[in-house]
Amino acid sequence: MPNGERDWDGVRLHVVTGKGGTGKTTTAAALALALARGGKRVLLVEVENRQGIAQVFDVPPLSYAETKVASAAGGGTVMAMAVEAKAALLEYLQLFYKLGRAAGVLEKFGAIDFATTIAPGIRDVLLTGKVYEAVRRRDNGRPVYDAVVLDAPPTGRIVRFLNVNAEVVGLAKIGPIRNQADSITTLLRSPQTVVHLVTLLEEMPVQETADGARHLAAADLPVGGVVVNLVREAVLPVRRLAAAGKFSLDADEVAAGLAEAGLPASAAVVDGLLVEARDHAARLALEKRERAEVDDIGRPVYELPALASGVDLGGLYLLADRLTEQGMA
Repeated sequence: MPNGERDWDGVRLHVVTGKGGTGKTTTAAALALALARGGKRVLLVEVENRQGIAQVFDVPPLSYAETKVASAAGGGTVMAMAVEAKAALLEYLQLFYKLGRAAGVLEKFGAIDFATTIAPGIRDVLLTGKVYEAVRRRDNGRPVYDAVVLDAPPTGRIVRFLNVNAEVVGLAKIGPIRNQADSITTLLRSPQTVVHLVTLLEEMPVQETADGARHLAAADLPVGGVVVNLVREAVLPVRRLAAAGKFSLDADEVAAGLAEAGLPASAAVVDGLLVEARDHAARLALEKRERAEVDDIGRPVYELPALASGVDLGGLYLLADRLTEQGMA
């Protein structure tokens, strides 16, 4: 990007969602690393109790306490936490009602578990409320975090999750619950927030991404970019790729190439390679069609490569580099 410009300058809350299996947690982690470059301080939050962030960074399971999980280029820091509804409710009761030891009594008698599992919508209110607090927290007049990245629920649940505070506003007419719900809803619908969608170049994830973008917009929630994950590169030139798709590559030429490289060139090996080449061509053709569908969503698109060795910490830094190069962070 020219002059160091980024697509989401001014955004402080990046919500990352996607169909299950698309790699939204990996993408959220890479985005947090990218945003933390240059001495920034970023908080990465998960709310689904899956410990996906801990697995990606290869650290012990996260707790409600904010814990450093990585350093970024230029002296930046990525902190992370797992927001749990029970801890959030206890914090909320202490903050607004000063219950002190009484909160412990409520927990002892099961009232906290009841409230977070039975009361409609209260769990999502508490989870989004903690994220809101992290975004708004200040120290000596300055934000504690330059950005917060939320590894959010999947696209099928994201609108309900983010819109739950608007529903509470309709139920609670006065008091701290109404005031907090108002404040959270204002943040989530403001230019300080964007919701990014992660997809694969496959029919179902792309369709769910398009539906998710449409539903978010209908709920007045700000749609960010679309991250296409696990992008494959063609391993054959265009002409040979077309031939591979028609299963018409020259078998003798393939055998000669194997022999020249000192590799086995039996008929079985050659036939296997021709099948793999055909499947590769078919996969790339499918991805090309689905990429056109992604472009039709009308949002900025970013690509993350499929890493041959899988995603370890080194791979995360590479993915963060890719997002930075494309101007996402």
